[in-house]
Amino acid sequence: MGSVDWIITGVVALITALIGLWIGIWGHRRLGRARLTDAESRAAKIVAEADKEAQLHRKTAAIEAREEWIRAKAKFDEEMRVARQELDRREQSLGEKESHLARRGDQLEGREAELRKLQEAARHEQEELARQRSEAERLVGEENRRLEQISGLTAEAARERLLKNMEDAARADGALRARRIREEAERNAEREARRVITMAIQRLAAEQSVESTVTVVSLPNEEMKGRIIGREGRNIRAFETATGVDVIIDDTPEAVLLSGYDPVRREVARLALETLVRDGRIHPGRIEEVVEKAAQAVERELRETGEGVTLDLGVHGVHPDLIRHLGALRHRTSFGQNVLKHSVEVGLLAGMMAAELGLDEALARRCGLLHDIGKAVDHNVEGPHAIIGMDLVRRCNESEEVAKAVGAHHGEIEAESVYAFLVQAGDGISGARPGARRETLEAYVKRLERLEGLAESFAGVEKCYAIQAGREIRIMVQHKEVDDNRAATLASDVAQRIEKELQYPGQIKVVVIRETRAIEYAR
Repeated sequence: MGSVDWIITGVVALITALIGLWIGIWGHRRLGRARLTDAESRAAKIVAEADKEAQLHRKTAAIEAREEWIRAKAKFDEEMRVARQELDRREQSLGEKESHLARRGDQLEGREAELRKLQEAARHEQEELARQRSEAERLVGEENRRLEQISGLTAEAARERLLKNMEDAARADGALRARRIREEAERNAEREARRVITMAIQRLAAEQSVESTVTVVSLPNEEMKGRIIGREGRNIRAFETATGVDVIIDDTPEAVLLSGYDPVRREVARLALETLVRDGRIHPGRIEEVVEKAAQAVERELRETGEGVTLDLGVHGVHPDLIRHLGALRHRTSFGQNVLKHSVEVGLLAGMMAAELGLDEALARRCGLLHDIGKAVDHNVEGPHAIIGMDLVRRCNESEEVAKAVGAHHGEIEAESVYAFLVQAGDGISGARPGARRETLEAYVKRLERLEGLAESFAGVEKCYAIQAGREIRIMVQHKEVDDNRAATLASDVAQRIEKELQYPGQIKVVVIRETRAIEYAR
């Protein structure tokens, strides 16, 4: 009985569960259908709203498209209006040009008609001129025949005489014009040159000193000469071998003479000999030691001197070899004038004249300072010192303008720059100043005689005199053979001959004097 109840209870529970399951499935289906219905309604609403929004967008796009079309149409209309106005303006301009061309065409036609008339008149005039020319030729021929009969000269002879007269007149007129032009140019150029040179001379305050090329060493007593000579002459031979300088011992009391072509060697020998005389120890070993020390001292002195003058003149960047050669010029003289002081003067003068002319003052000073650098080595190299100096500064990396100014200062090469002329002028001023140079009486007299002889060699010269120490030559000419125009030409010819054939310091003034004397006697 208990088992039956258990079975019944189980069946009831099973049925109850089946009923609950069915109810749950039925409820779930109903809930799903409700949700589906709700989703469908929402979807329909969303679709409806999307359709409305799409219609709204379509309407908006249509409106915007129409507005864009309206704007494009307005812009196109404006462009067409502007183009139409431009076209109207061009049509109006073309119309005006056509009317202008039409007027010009009418004018050209009128001018062509006038030109044809002028051509016709010119043709008639040419015919008339040809007729008149033939008539004139006939009359000239008749007149020439009459003149030939009257004068007894043929037409060719008369033509030659006329041409000769015209040639003489033209030559005289040309000489007169040339003289006037030369005088005017000389007045202007001489006035400006005199101003510049005078300014440079006034600003230069350099000392003038004349140094002797003879080196004399004083001795304390006559016995020192024997010690210098040494036993069997070994001391003097050793000294001459070490220095390359000849020692001349003569009857001059308490003095010996040093002779040598190299001034630097003479200076080394002078210092060495003075040291040996003061020390008193004179023998070959001591001589070599003292000469070596003296050479070193002179070498230092040369470089210090060269550096000093370059600093004084403001010339920078000079090659060390050129500085040494500048120092060597201190021991060189020319016509009694110290070459280093002369070079410094020329540098200062050239710089002053360059400043007056608005040129490079530093470059002019450089050219003037180095112009005589060849004299430092001309005793070892063949050739003129100007050419030697030009080659030397080129090897020492100086500019070509400086090298050519150095080479042209005595006319060995042609002057190609204004700085070369400035150096020539400065060299002439420095050498020509009173007391700057000296020369022997014999050489001075010979130079004056050659100067007067050269002037007397010209035709028409009656007398000539060299005055002012050879700085001026006055030439008296025969007034019947030399006229005023020829006198100017003669002065130029004499000056050119002097430049080519004579050597002289500074410049020489050539004066040609022509005078007419009328002499009559009262009886």
